[in-house]
Amino acid sequence: MRVFLTGATGLLGNNILRQLSDQGHTVSCLTRGTPEPGVFEGTNAELVQGDLFDQPTLNTAIAQADAVIHCAGLIHIGWTQHEISMRINRDGTRLIAETCLKKNRKLVHVGTVNTLAISTRDTVSDETTPLDIAGGQVPCSYINSKRAGVEEVKKAVANGLQATIVHPAFMLGPWDWKPSSGRMMLEIGRAWRPIAPSGGNSVCDSRDVAAGTIAAITAPVQNGSEFILAGHNLRYKELWDMMAPRMGKRGPLFRAGPGQRWVGGATGDLWTKISGKEPDLNSASIGISSQTHSYDSSRAIKELGYRIRPLEETLDDAANWIKRQHMQA
Repeated sequence: MRVFLTGATGLLGNNILRQLSDQGHTVSCLTRGTPEPGVFEGTNAELVQGDLFDQPTLNTAIAQADAVIHCAGLIHIGWTQHEISMRINRDGTRLIAETCLKKNRKLVHVGTVNTLAISTRDTVSDETTPLDIAGGQVPCSYINSKRAGVEEVKKAVANGLQATIVHPAFMLGPWDWKPSSGRMMLEIGRAWRPIAPSGGNSVCDSRDVAAGTIAAITAPVQNGSEFILAGHNLRYKELWDMMAPRMGKRGPLFRAGPGQRWVGGATGDLWTKISGKEPDLNSASIGISSQTHSYDSSRAIKELGYRIRPLEETLDDAANWIKRQHMQA
């Protein structure tokens, strides 16, 4: 099988590439420039120079593929960069979907659980949970644009596109080159963090999500189906308590309270106004990390054969990767 893959330099995309390559499939990867050494080492990747808006390149690459996996996207958790987020996550996805429809190729689109419902401390959410539960997601640039991208895929499905949508939760694991989700573990390793976010998340292994995404290419599921690829539901303090010793640090003392959350968000937003550059700590990111994001992957387990490995294995391998790749002098 020949697969056209976008976002191959990211955490999920690189794991997908390596699994497809190990299975003997041919993978053509869309790249905007020359990747850093090692990103494609040990794979059979064929690099396709271009971007999501290079229509001639997309036409050729998708026509030559048996299926397409669209992982590329812009992740900015904040209130700024809304226009560029929409351009990449909505408009870029629309071009991929329209080209797959035109060339009659199966699309597996990678969304995020952040486009779905959040949960409460006493419940978990699935693909059918109403979006407005517990106040809904924080309407920041990332969430709005990723949700818009999913809607573009659904529009194309209504017009005849063969597609499956997968929604990963908070991924950790090896091959996190930039890093992406691994930045949380990296920051914990750089300095002691006495205060953890007050909310929770569903931690999954990037290798398990990659396997579930690949399975979605050929699984006999209803067209247009959506699948949550989540993992272990826990509070951030629990997660940080497990991360910290793996990074050689003490665990946090307590969770952030309302006053600390307000100060952190207000300070970040003020700095955005003064400097024109939005820091990672802002009212949107604090709002998201204060919510409960617990998810049920039963549908994916049943229909895609999705597997959730032990959390300890994921954290061990992610910590080893972060220390080796991003913390060595």
